Amino acid sequence: MPDTLRNLAGVVWRLLVVGAGLAVLGILLGKIAPVAFALFFAMLVTAWASPIMNLLRKIMPKVLAMLLALLVIAAGVVAIFVVVVRATISEAPKFAEAVTSGFQDIEQWLRTGPLQMSDTRVNDLLTQAGTAGKHVASGVLGDALGAFGSIGTLIIAGSVFIFGVIFFMLSPQTIWGWFIGWMPKKLAPRIDTGGRIAWDSIAGYTRGIIIVALCDATLVFVGLAIMRVPLAPALAALVFLGAFIPVIGAPVATFFAAVVALAERGPVIALLVVLLTIVVGSFDGDVLQPLVMGKAVNLHPLAIVFAIAAGSIVLGIIGALIAVPIAGAFYGIAKYVTNRDPEHPYPPPPLDPVAST
Repeated sequence: MPDTLRNLAGVVWRLLVVGAGLAVLGILLGKIAPVAFALFFAMLVTAWASPIMNLLRKIMPKVLAMLLALLVIAAGVVAIFVVVVRATISEAPKFAEAVTSGFQDIEQWLRTGPLQMSDTRVNDLLTQAGTAGKHVASGVLGDALGAFGSIGTLIIAGSVFIFGVIFFMLSPQTIWGWFIGWMPKKLAPRIDTGGRIAWDSIAGYTRGIIIVALCDATLVFVGLAIMRVPLAPALAALVFLGAFIPVIGAPVATFFAAVVALAERGPVIALLVVLLTIVVGSFDGDVLQPLVMGKAVNLHPLAIVFAIAAGSIVLGIIGALIAVPIAGAFYGIAKYVTNRDPEHPYPPPPLDPVAST
C-alpha cells in the first residue's frame, strides 16, 4: 500500500473520530440548549462589563465595581434599544408604505423595463419572495420560542445567566483554574492556552461588533440625510441591527433603504444608496473591523459567510448571531495547535499551577 494512501487514510479516520465526537457534543448541548445559551450570553456580557469593572476596581471594592459595571452596560443596552425601537415604531407606517411603493416600482420595471417579464413570471417571483419572507419571520419567532420553550425554562435559563455573569466577573481565574485542574497534566498547558485564545477571540469580537454596528448605522444615517431620503432614523436603526450579522447583515438592511429611496426620491437616489452600501461595506470590512477587532476574528469574508450560513441552518437566527465569534475562536485554536500563531508557540511551556488559579 502506498505511503500516501496510508497517511491519507490515517488523517481521514482521525477526522471522522473528531467529527463523531463533535456530533455527540452537539447532541448533548442540544438537550440543554437553554442553559448552554444562557452561559454563552453570560460570557458575552462578561466580555462587555469586565473592562469597566477593572477600571472601577482602582477606586472601589470589587463587588461594587462589578455592580456599577453591569449597571453601565444595562443602561447602554436599554438606551440603544429605546432609540432603535422609538425610531422604528414612530416611523413604521411610513416605512411600510414606502417599502410597498418601492416594490411596486420594481414590479413595474420588471414588466416594462429591459427584462420585459410577463405577468405570470412577475407574480411567481412575488409569490416566492413572500413565501421566503414568511419563512424568515416564522424562523426568527420559532428560534426565539424554541430556545426557551416555557416559562419554567425561561426562569431556569435566566437564573443561570445571572449567576453566570456574577461568578464569571468575580472569579474567572478560579473557575478556569478548577476546569484546567481536571485535565490530564500533559494536556493541561495546551488546553489552557487554547482556551485563553478562544476567550480573547470571543471577547474581542463581542466588544468590537457594538462599535462596528454603531459606526455603520451612523454612516448610513449621515449618507441618507445628505441625500434627503425619508425615514433615515428608522433605516439607520435597521442597519444597526443588521450589522450584528457580519458581511451580509448591514447590506441586506441597506437594501430596504434603497427601496425607500426608489419610492420617495427616484432611481438616481436609489442607485446612490446602493453605492453608499458598497462604500460602507468596504469601510466596514477593510478599516473598521481590522482596526476595532484586530486579530479577534481574523477570518476571510467567504469563511464568515459560510459560518453564518452553517449557523443559520443548525440554530436559525441565534446561530447566525453567534456563528462568527465561535468560528473565530476555533480558527485561533487551529492556528495554535498547528504552530502557526507566532504569539503562542506550540507546545507551550509547562503550566504554572499558581497562575492558573
